[in-house]
Amino acid sequence: MRYAWILANREVYSIPMMCELLGVSRSGLSAAAKRERSERRLEEAEVVEQIRRAQTKHKGRYGRRRMTPEVSEALGRKINHKRIGRLMRDHDLQSRKRRAFRVRTTDSKHAYPIAPNVLERDFAATAPDQKWLADMTYVPTAEGWLYLALVLDLFARKIVGWAMSETMPQELTIEALQVALG
Repeated sequence: MRYAWILANREVYSIPMMCELLGVSRSGLSAAAKRERSERRLEEAEVVEQIRRAQTKHKGRYGRRRMTPEVSEALGRKINHKRIGRLMRDHDLQSRKRRAFRVRTTDSKHAYPIAPNVLERDFAATAPDQKWLADMTYVPTAEGWLYLALVLDLFARKIVGWAMSETMPQELTIEALQVALG
């Protein structure tokens, strides 16, 4: 650490003064500079190569925490997680986050006719059964997805009809409307 600081600041301060203040010999500084450049670069190249292999193996999903034991085991020696993190940053080997799974229930890019907007965003009803609103949603359960179609009376803000199914057929909304009419 001392040697690295001295080498980084040799343009600002004199080397003999820094060596004396930090309690290191000039010959030790010279030996450390030669040793660090050659051995450290070779070792870092080996670690980076192992990180690249692990990233390929795990499809870029491993970050610093999971990469550390993976690389340490492959190289047969302990490597500090901070060093792994720095090398991953320096060589642009960060992990990619997996996109969350999303269920698509709406296809807005279809060729079918679009129903007119009859309510014109006026959701105030003065009496029951004047305005109904229909919607469809999905609910995750332990056994899979459950699709739910609802019909809501805007005056009372209560559900007047509903239907459920494990699949999403077109008849699901019609069943919910028939329940509301019945």
